[in-house]
Amino acid sequence: MERTDLPQPASERVDAARNRQRLLATAREMLTEFGPDRITMDALAERSGLGKGTVFRRFKTRAGIFQALLDDSEYAFQERVLSGPPPLGPGAPPLERLIAYGRARVRFLIDHHDIARSALDGRQPAPAGGQTPLSRMHIRMLLGQMDLGPADRDLLAVQLTAALDGPLLLYVSSTDLGQAEQDAERRLADGWQDMVRRVCRP
Repeated sequence: MERTDLPQPASERVDAARNRQRLLATAREMLTEFGPDRITMDALAERSGLGKGTVFRRFKTRAGIFQALLDDSEYAFQERVLSGPPPLGPGAPPLERLIAYGRARVRFLIDHHDIARSALDGRQPAPAGGQTPLSRMHIRMLLGQMDLGPADRDLLAVQLTAALDGPLLLYVSSTDLGQAEQDAERRLADGWQDMVRRVCRP
């Protein structure tokens, strides 16, 4: 996968970019200290020292704060996939990369569970949990490097992407997830590995 496949952030003025980074950093601090429930537009403006108008123009709604946090983390994750060390990044056999991608994606979903739920703001999970084009492209590229015989690689890529990017965790309560987070990650990651090995058997 070429680096041009990675969506590039829209260009913005230097001061706007600086404010965006300041707001995101402040939101992450608040998330660590208080959890998502205490993050509001007014609280973010006060904590960051920026005007309420700046916060509202940047995020539009409270859910927009969490969507921006999710997008920022997604971009960093994509960078690891495109140029990080193997097996997640380039340099490993395609089957190993596909397994590593799924395991890393499960970790990403668990790490960002609360942010993703808050980004929905009462909507159905599909917008935040739907298939991402980069996931599908990356999985399709790796499938194309394997000897799968007459398999329909395009359809298989869609199905495998759905197994990762669907709302696997968004209906799980935070209490249940907290009690079994490590077990949930292990079972999801091991399940992905088992499925991929079976599907991609030569």
